[in-house]
Amino acid sequence: MRRRAWWLVALNLLIPGSAQLIAGNRRLGKVGVSCTFIVWGLIVVGLLLYWLWPVAVYTLAANPTVLAVIQVVLVVLVVIWIIFTLDTLRLVRLVKVRPTARAFVAALAVVGLVGTAGVASYGAVVAGSARSAITTIFDSGEYTPPVDGRYNILLLGGDAGPDRVGLRPDSISVASVDAQTGATVLIGIPRNSEQIRFVKGSPLYGPFPQGYNCGDPCLINYLYTYGEEHPDLYPDAEKHGSLPGIEAMRDAAEGVLGLKVQYFVLIDMKGFSDLIDALGGITIDVPERTPLAAEVPGAKPFAWVEAGKQHLGGNTALWYARSRFNTTDYSRMSRQRDVQEAILREFTPANVLLKFQGVAEAGKQVVKTDIPSVMLGLFVDLASKSRKLPVTRLELVPPDFNPAHPDYDKIAQAVAAAIAKSTPTPQP
Repeated sequence: MRRRAWWLVALNLLIPGSAQLIAGNRRLGKVGVSCTFIVWGLIVVGLLLYWLWPVAVYTLAANPTVLAVIQVVLVVLVVIWIIFTLDTLRLVRLVKVRPTARAFVAALAVVGLVGTAGVASYGAVVAGSARSAITTIFDSGEYTPPVDGRYNILLLGGDAGPDRVGLRPDSISVASVDAQTGATVLIGIPRNSEQIRFVKGSPLYGPFPQGYNCGDPCLINYLYTYGEEHPDLYPDAEKHGSLPGIEAMRDAAEGVLGLKVQYFVLIDMKGFSDLIDALGGITIDVPERTPLAAEVPGAKPFAWVEAGKQHLGGNTALWYARSRFNTTDYSRMSRQRDVQEAILREFTPANVLLKFQGVAEAGKQVVKTDIPSVMLGLFVDLASKSRKLPVTRLELVPPDFNPAHPDYDKIAQAVAAAIAKSTPTPQP
């Protein structure tokens, strides 16, 4: 009876239903074994598909309908494992097993149940969180092909707060991603850039045919407010998951860089720290000791970030990216880019899977984008490739560039050179 108990419990753990086929209700056992082999088959097919065509797996995993089906299947598996484990313990007849072995047999059954049903339960929770995050954050638009082999994404860090009227982008950059290799160029545009030009056809070209050229009152980040104050310029913005202010910033970025910007991502800086904390913090190689202080007269540093590799929590990372104490906007731009790259490094599959609920919840609170969910499979694949390549950085800052009087020909040449530099040489 002791050997029989060990065999039945082990078989139930490996192939739910097999214990019933051997020593119990064979009809029930056939149901369990059939479900087990179906699940195994789906896992094998999924692994093969992931090996041969990972984009397809990412696309399926980012589809809300597929996630709902996965969630239901996992819940059914949890119920099946509970039923078959309890029935297996009935078949074992613990009272007839040697007293010294009873506790161990029962413990194996319980551990097996926790290991199988527990993993399936967590998978169901993750699928539900993913479905909720995808439907909340991402747009329901259609697939967009790359332009000149690249996807260009406008990245905006919003500085809304109780002491400010409206929102102005505190951080402005464009990520230009090679649609085949994932090689990325991160281009930083100073928020105090002036003389912003617009391409013909832009709604802003009408009011500003000579550019946004009235000096300090016409800085690039003020265009967000201008767009919000003139929603008639972009009447369809909200239908496409955007805002008039964001569309004005998109037009400005296209005019400055000469690139077609397909998508945007706006991150609320107030909740930025929540996203970093959800990832477990970020690691940055700090080039020099950096003071952290508020932007008020007479402020003194309340903390310092020491030079060298530092692991920063969300609040400290946000202060590090935004602090202006004894520094310039251009130095701060460089730190913001360091933080962006550090976040990219933390988005490993294992890290995101283990902390998915926190990451998804933080994402729903801080991220707004017009990237459609149908693009997620492709973009996840590109992101995995990007992580293996160095990020090429181009900052349009002094002394090479003059934000007050931009030389657009020089900027176009610099952008083209950066993109060419980031493109890997094809291997034979």
